[in-house]
Amino acid sequence: MNNELISIISLAVSRAVKELYGVDCAPESIVPQSTRKEFEGNLTVVVFPWVKAAHKAPEAVANEIGAWLVANEPSVKSTNAVKGFLNIVIEPSFWCGVLKHIAATPDYGITAPTADSPLVMVEYSSPNTNKPLHLGHVRNNLLGYSLSRILEACGNRVVKTNIVNDRGIHICKSMLAWQKWGDGITPEKAGKKGDHLIGDFYVLFDKKYKEEVKQLMDKGMSEDEAKNAAPLMLEARDMLRRWEAKDPEVRALWEMMNSWVYAGFDETYKRLGVDFDKIYYESETYLEGKEKVLEGLEKGIMYRKDDGSVWADLTADGLDHKLLLRSDGTSVYMTQDIGTAKLRYRDFPIDKMIYVVGNEQNYHFQVLSLLLDKLGFEWGKGLVHFSYGMVELPEGKMKSREGTVVDADDLMEEMVGTARQVSAELGKLDGLSAEEVDNITEMVGLGALKYFLLKVDPRKNMTFNPKESIDFNGNTGPFIQYTYARIRSVLRRAAEAGMSIGDYSHVEPNEKEIALIQKLADFPSTVKEAGASFSPSLIANYAYDLVKTFNQFYHDYTILGEADEPTRSLRLALSQATASVIATATGLLGISVPERM
Repeated sequence: MNNELISIISLAVSRAVKELYGVDCAPESIVPQSTRKEFEGNLTVVVFPWVKAAHKAPEAVANEIGAWLVANEPSVKSTNAVKGFLNIVIEPSFWCGVLKHIAATPDYGITAPTADSPLVMVEYSSPNTNKPLHLGHVRNNLLGYSLSRILEACGNRVVKTNIVNDRGIHICKSMLAWQKWGDGITPEKAGKKGDHLIGDFYVLFDKKYKEEVKQLMDKGMSEDEAKNAAPLMLEARDMLRRWEAKDPEVRALWEMMNSWVYAGFDETYKRLGVDFDKIYYESETYLEGKEKVLEGLEKGIMYRKDDGSVWADLTADGLDHKLLLRSDGTSVYMTQDIGTAKLRYRDFPIDKMIYVVGNEQNYHFQVLSLLLDKLGFEWGKGLVHFSYGMVELPEGKMKSREGTVVDADDLMEEMVGTARQVSAELGKLDGLSAEEVDNITEMVGLGALKYFLLKVDPRKNMTFNPKESIDFNGNTGPFIQYTYARIRSVLRRAAEAGMSIGDYSHVEPNEKEIALIQKLADFPSTVKEAGASFSPSLIANYAYDLVKTFNQFYHDYTILGEADEPTRSLRLALSQATASVIATATGLLGISVPERM
């Protein structure tokens, strides 16, 4: 809601309460809300706090305050009371001033950061170098990138960061499989992206490993015995030990295969439209973590067991004992996260750290927060685990080892192809050049994907259905993009006809126009709320509501055909402001909007 209007009404109600009941009430403590759709009004004030002082029923108090507002506040046209709720109808002419303010404000709804703004670091993506990015990573990347954009729009300085899991037994599995059965294949020879090629070898390792386990079980071993005794697993563990010992041959193979994967990741990130300001690598942070854990051991924050392993006792904090270094001295994920934190704190004066990681890691981040605080990181206790739900397909969960994941590159290609097919069937590509068709279908396909994944409350598990996401009607990205393109078309035709936006100060907007101005006025508070609650879905659903409100107005009233020039100017100004806010809102989601469609 427009801040100026909120201030006017809050101050007026404060004066009314003082005059009617002798109660001193700070205007900032009175927070009018948008009136619910089923009632008449623009703003609603709750009057229950003053019922006791008034010695009257809530509805009587609401009626008295309402009568005072109509008599004393020029912006109030009328009021109505529903029990203890006072619904306020704003004078129609007031809304033209609100629209002028919106139109005159560059980057409306956005608060630019300053040199003194808090520095927030957002970690997202966190891929493994043994497989390509999949649908789960897509949701992670889109949430992290969008959250970064929203936090920046709320006036924070933001550093977007990634931690690449480039070491460990899972990496060695792919390396060993390539060594055994790769026959010197490269991405160029295979005609494949490097991350896909390495992912194939990860799946192949699992297949061969399962065969060995089965053979050993057929010889009488238990499943656990067979898994530990399988030659492939023994070789993979040996390769990991050699990697940690910096064996030149193993390290050279690791560097070569990782370079293939990074080139593949970069292509995927670019098409997805996400980026990072700083990338960290587990291979560079895990030793820093070990050092920090040993420092904690010396200070008595951790303790060592008889077998040499190092632990933290968190029972006083309501948790359990947490392993930080194994008996052979190798580190665990927690150790790596402590090391990464150390390097980040060295590189940046972080005020807040946000980890975008799935909800299966909730316990991990409870522990990490406590350990970082005990180890002296100022932001440790206040770290935020942006815990989001899993993405499933209509047919169920995905499994990387079995090769049943939805690959990110394949998914993007499918979405763009579907966008092309649906757009062509609806005639939305008629008369466009081949280059325009390519650009628009890329925007629509990826817009559909991003919007579908971001419109859901991030904390919830969700099912992704590609067919539902590309629909030019309903709560979808293409519906929002098409409305934007429609508005841009109206504005182009207006310019071609020599129509400009003149003075509309004295126009009394109709009900649909007021609803649209009010929805536009809600944008800044929506951005702030999305930043405070870490929820891109608030922006997504705001954009949908705005587009719905515009389409209701557009359906009922002509713009270019309006004969009254001030009324036409109002409608052109409304259209221009709506297009601008749509572009800003979708930009916060990482979604592009086409100028024509």
